[in-house]
Formats: sequence, C-alpha cells, structure tokens
Amino acid sequence: MTYKTILVHADLSPHAASRYALACQVALAHEAHLVGAAFTGLAQDAARNAAFAYGAVLAAVDIESVTAASRQALEHFTTKADAAGVAGERRLSDDDSETGMVLQARYADLLVLSQSDPELTGPDILYKLPEHLALHSGRPVLLVPYAGRYAHIDQHALVAWDGSRAATRAVTDALPLLRRTQRVTLAVFNAQTQYGTHGENPGADIALYLARHGVKVEVTQQHTPVGLDLGNALLSLAADIGADLLVMGAYGHQRWREIVLGGVTRTVLQSMTLPVLMAH
Repeated sequence: MTYKTILVHADLSPHAASRYALACQVALAHEAHLVGAAFTGLAQDAARNAAFAYGAVLAAVDIESVTAASRQALEHFTTKADAAGVAGERRLSDDDSETGMVLQARYADLLVLSQSDPELTGPDILYKLPEHLALHSGRPVLLVPYAGRYAHIDQHALVAWDGSRAATRAVTDALPLLRRTQRVTLAVFNAQTQYGTHGENPGADIALYLARHGVKVEVTQQHTPVGLDLGNALLSLAADIGADLLVMGAYGHQRWREIVLGGVTRTVLQSMTLPVLMAH
C-alpha cells in the first residue's frame, strides 16, 4: 500500500498554511497527487431554505461572498503546492465540508485536516470536521495541531496498540508513513486488563506483522499512572520519547445528530501536541 491521492481541506483558517505544508511534505515523499478541496455550503443552505414555505432566498451578494472566500482558499493552496513542487489539483464544491469531504474521501488514500480550534469553531458546534471524517470517511485522517509548527513526521512514530479493530485499521493505513520513519515505538497500555486480547508477549504479534512490511518496531508496555487518564498518558509518552507522529484508532459512534467519542479519542483530538493519524 502507498498513498497516491491525498485530499487536503482548503479554507481561510489561520491554520491552513501548516496543514498545506504537511500535506505537501507527505505528497512529495510518496510521489502522490495532492487535491485541495474547498466548500461553500451553498447546497445545504439552499436545501434548508427550501424546507420552509416562506424561507428567505439566498442573497446574490451572500453567494458571491462565500464563493469568493472558497476560491481564495484554493488560491492559497495552489500557491503552497506550486512552491513545494507538488502535482495536484483544486476542487470547489457547494456541499458543506462534512458532506463534501466524505464524498471525495472515497477516491483518496489519505485526508489531511487541522485540529479543531475552539476559538474559531466554538465548543459546541453540531459537527466538528476532524471527528466527523475520522468516523465516517472510511479513510485515514492525518490531523495537524492548531498550535505549533511541524516540519516533519518521519523521525519517530508512536503507535498506540490495544488489539482492537480500530487500532488494526490505523496501523495498516499508516504503513506508508511507518515504512519511511526512522524509528517506530509501539506502546501497549495496561495489557494486564485486556484479557484475551494479547498473547504472552503483548505487542509482539503486531510488531512481527510490521517487521514483515519492512517496519522495525520497539515495543514498550506501559501502565497508566495514577491520576492520569489514558489519553493524556499517551500524549505524555509521545512527548517523553520525542515522537513527531502518533498513530491510533478512532473510537466513537453517531447518536442521532451528535458524535459520541471514546475517551482517549476525545482527549487526543482536544489536546494533541503532535500530528496524529487516526483511522476508524
């Protein structure tokens, strides 16, 4: 497996530049085609207005404004991609970001997004794009923290392994990155509490699997410190070993119009301090 089509979300967020930079870096390393996608949300607005007998018609000036903003976002993406020497294209859609990215994800190997910034999105919006795509896109999602700069993700990867389906999916989807990183640490937390999940030597079987794919792995068995939840213990370990990429499964489900995330997934999405590849 390799990445040949990478889809990156394009908008006018102040975090877009670091998102584009990391997407370009991965695209260059894998000789991949990079697609920048921007969304106006006009289709959703039109449908919402049509649902009301006396709904207001979208003003032409509003349509022009949101379309111009999306085009500007794509111009910024193109400038970054051209400067990096990345082959790519740009797409403008009237879908909302959640719907449009899920549809376009079907034809991509990897999605690149920014972590939700609560100062920009607010804490209680209906959907947050990273969570929605991690659970619904069917593709691995590479998330870039909104704070800090991340020049590389190929020095030391930390893999969170608990033997679950989501973790298995994440490890498999991350193979193209793991093959290229200089060092990989696979962490198994609290193996003694996961009866029947691991063999006599927790982490050994998945390490062998990775070795057969050309990935050298160091396995470490960890215990969650008293007073520290698993999500923060994972981020603490990443900081302690100097990891520049975290690979983990995404846990959660849709309940009516709400996304219910697992505790570890929620903590990492809120508090990530390094790029994270998630898969569901």
